[in-house]
Amino acid sequence: MLVRARAAAVTTTLPGIRRLWRGGGSGAAACFPLGRALLDVRGAETAVFLQGLLTNDVTQLIAGDGPTAAAALPRSLYAHALNVQGRCLCDLILYRLHESPEEEPHILLECDTGVLDAIQKHLKLYKIRRKVNITPCLDLSLWAVIPGEQAGDIASSLAKCADQAPILSPDPRTEVMGWRVITKKGVNLSEIIPGSHVGNIQDYHRHRYKQGIPEGVKDLPPGVALPLESNLAYMNGISFTKGCYIGQELTARTHHVGVIRKRLLPVQFLAPLPTDSIPEGADIVTETGKSAGKFRFGGGELGIALLRLANVNEALYLNSGGDKAKLTASIPEWWPKTASK
Repeated sequence: MLVRARAAAVTTTLPGIRRLWRGGGSGAAACFPLGRALLDVRGAETAVFLQGLLTNDVTQLIAGDGPTAAAALPRSLYAHALNVQGRCLCDLILYRLHESPEEEPHILLECDTGVLDAIQKHLKLYKIRRKVNITPCLDLSLWAVIPGEQAGDIASSLAKCADQAPILSPDPRTEVMGWRVITKKGVNLSEIIPGSHVGNIQDYHRHRYKQGIPEGVKDLPPGVALPLESNLAYMNGISFTKGCYIGQELTARTHHVGVIRKRLLPVQFLAPLPTDSIPEGADIVTETGKSAGKFRFGGGELGIALLRLANVNEALYLNSGGDKAKLTASIPEWWPKTASK
């Protein structure tokens, strides 16, 4: 059973999104159909099961006592699944489908389509005898909605059409990413939100890269990316008080030491690059040839890279096949104000 979207659940604000969104279109909301997979996880032990596998505190999604407590719960949660060495297996957004303590816990997991089989195997490996059912969800579609300057009351529009858009949630990573919306398969979200339009998916990725938001296996290569270097804490994706989970040791030790020298940052080139010709993990160097980090992925003149914070304000170059392309890095506006100090 799918829950109905409620306008009261939308707590994000629009000014920051509108200021930072620079996509095409008329200035109304842009709706982007995302090619990410959804995995249905339900059962009496869903919360305790996921709690031991993910970086965030999944109990936040489990309804407390009474309707007031249930209404105050977040609709979605960001997290990473880690391997035993503490490196990222995949990035996930969890959506709460149950509404009350009387209902069986029911959660949707959003993940990169390319790791759907791998994450299913990972979950089933640790399921053992727990009362949890794990199945792909093929009858739903996932959308991102980014408001423009003339965006209307998106929450109210969706709440009136809850039969077609059963899940509406602010993106749990940061407000500059707008909303996540789950609809029935075949629904055109732009027909639900007055004045909105279906955007070019490349504009969605350009917006992500401009804000330094990683998503999927290209930005967060499995077995390579480290959660804190990937800004997981800045994106509300980790709990440092929840207790043990797979891969916790390295993450907890890094957090308590308090020194993170490299982070994922947005980068911009002087001219668009043929991304397909850039090898994965291509070196980024300073003007003197000193290593400054690694390029992850991008599109056109924008991308995302793992860089040493000490080199952010220097002239940087992508070293690819002997050719050097100049680039600049920046600190995203949505980061905590103390983050870049």
